[in-house]
Amino acid sequence: MVRIVMMDDHALVRAGLRMIVESQSDMEVVGEADDGEAGLHLIRKLKPDIALVDLHMPNVNGIEVTERVRRGKLDTRVVILTVAADAPFPRRLLEAGASGYLTKGCPADELLKAIRQIADGRRYLGADVAQQLALGKAFGNDTSPFDELSTRELEVAMMLARGLAAKQIGDRLKLSEKTVATYKYRLFEKLEIDNVVALAHLAAAHGLMDKSAAGVP
Repeated sequence: MVRIVMMDDHALVRAGLRMIVESQSDMEVVGEADDGEAGLHLIRKLKPDIALVDLHMPNVNGIEVTERVRRGKLDTRVVILTVAADAPFPRRLLEAGASGYLTKGCPADELLKAIRQIADGRRYLGADVAQQLALGKAFGNDTSPFDELSTRELEVAMMLARGLAAKQIGDRLKLSEKTVATYKYRLFEKLEIDNVVALAHLAAAHGLMDKSAAGVP
């Protein structure tokens, strides 16, 4: 039996995923969360085989969940779900430890195939993402300035873009405020920006966060 935790801030999306998953005799949903922090708590508590994780969630999003699962050496395999097929994220997510990447528009059969393949220890890219890869777009041939950031710098950048203060970031990542300030300085220098508003707009432009969250029309 493949045990699954779902993370998405939209209840209707979770309900749809649950309906698809629980129609299968070899799968069960053991927990749901509307936020990455709550989802990570479920992963540590329930130790599911698979976590279906929305890329764009408030507070703690998909790439942060993926990185913290990897850093915590947890056995749960992360499958990222996103709305956009061409977001420049698959490469960074796989680097962070994601086992799969699918768009929410994929057929139910493909989702189930991906879950089984990933539970079996393999990785899975959605058909539409694989098509982008074939066209040379998905894995960084269309370069993003965020490719220059380390994983830790990227984590700090995403939290800054969402408006978190240095102390909040430090508490979440177990870093001192001075260290957070150093990461901020470095990532601003690499991205060639000098303020958080510019960071939020740049993050939205490159698929790092929802445009609405960054205040972009």
